[in-house]
Amino acid sequence: MGTKKPAYIVRPPTAVLTRGFDPRLSVGSARPAVFRSSTYVFSSPESAERAFAISLGHAQPNEKESVDLIYARISHPNAEILEDQVVPLEPGAKASAVFNSGMAAISSLFFTFCPQGSSFVYTTPLYGGTYHLIHQLLEPLGIHGISVPAGDTKQLNSAVESAPNLRLIFIETPANPVLTMTDISSASKAAHRHPNSPLVVVDNTFLGPTFQHPLVQNADLAVYSATKYLSGFSDLLAGLILGRDPSLIAQLHGTRAVLGNILQADECWLLDSRLPTVSLRMNRQSKNAQRIAEALATHKKIEKVFYPTLFDNPEQIRIRDAQCQFPGAIFSFRLHGGKRAAFDFLRNLQIARNAVSLGGVETLACHPASTTHSEMSNEDQKLLGVTDSLVRVSVGIEDWRDLLHDFHQALNSVTNYE
Repeated sequence: MGTKKPAYIVRPPTAVLTRGFDPRLSVGSARPAVFRSSTYVFSSPESAERAFAISLGHAQPNEKESVDLIYARISHPNAEILEDQVVPLEPGAKASAVFNSGMAAISSLFFTFCPQGSSFVYTTPLYGGTYHLIHQLLEPLGIHGISVPAGDTKQLNSAVESAPNLRLIFIETPANPVLTMTDISSASKAAHRHPNSPLVVVDNTFLGPTFQHPLVQNADLAVYSATKYLSGFSDLLAGLILGRDPSLIAQLHGTRAVLGNILQADECWLLDSRLPTVSLRMNRQSKNAQRIAEALATHKKIEKVFYPTLFDNPEQIRIRDAQCQFPGAIFSFRLHGGKRAAFDFLRNLQIARNAVSLGGVETLACHPASTTHSEMSNEDQKLLGVTDSLVRVSVGIEDWRDLLHDFHQALNSVTNYE
């Protein structure tokens, strides 16, 4: 008998178009249809019993078992298709859970894995919504957060080592909005040394899934505001969590069913249709951003540009080279002249839009200190570099030369306040 050939494994750009969808189940439709059902008919009473046992965590599905759907708050066909087709985009992932916003994903994460009385370590600065969740909801519930500055590997290791009842390490890298990077691999090693084996979770919204792969760096879960690059058109809200261990994702599915924050069928269908173009869009956006950020770095009205290719700190360069393939499409800069200069710049943009969010095909610019990070205290803003003169830019797919011209004319409109 000859040696059996190993099964051929298709690459991610192919898998994201073919995995998890059988046209025969959609009357031959070449792409998934929208299923707007709220409840589902069981194939038998025994199948209903089995579906509830698995849904409640009393049983585990067998390999390749087809489990009956129950109710759309628990799961539905479009969610299952999306959760299957997104997995190849995140190397190392085995399963995923979809939510109706990025904050719904992050909230569900903490409520699932951080019981009352536990602690977690997190890097700062963070997205303003996550910051609000920690201080206004988790801490009053008796879930203790321990903050460490992004990029400070020594302090992160020390915090992990000394944290009592530690359940989770939450890393946002690059940090929003100053783009400081944190060493994911080092955090994973620190977690493995801890007796509680806390989970390492990375908010990968800025660079993933194309340019940074947390699970390859031994993180346990990668979190996304899928509203951003995964969707890419600023027209829907969604969140995703992907992991190496399907049992962790199953726990998140259970929390999601209780909280009722699953993504609805229409949005799942829309988001699934965007997945094949994520890499195409992100590569164009990253090339645009690099050209623009580097061109603006020497502008006389700009104090400093924050962008991965412009790092001057040796440790930040080391982390960048170890875990990032390309620099991405977000950059920030500080203007001479403080808040008035920043507002002048934003007021005079003609192509880029003054709006929060990021990752869309259009270019957006905002003033973090008064918008996305306004819930931070003045002391924290100052400590973490979220100054009044800081502007954050999310670069789209326009012609980079037009964008650069727009930035130059807006900068020329900035009054010299010094």
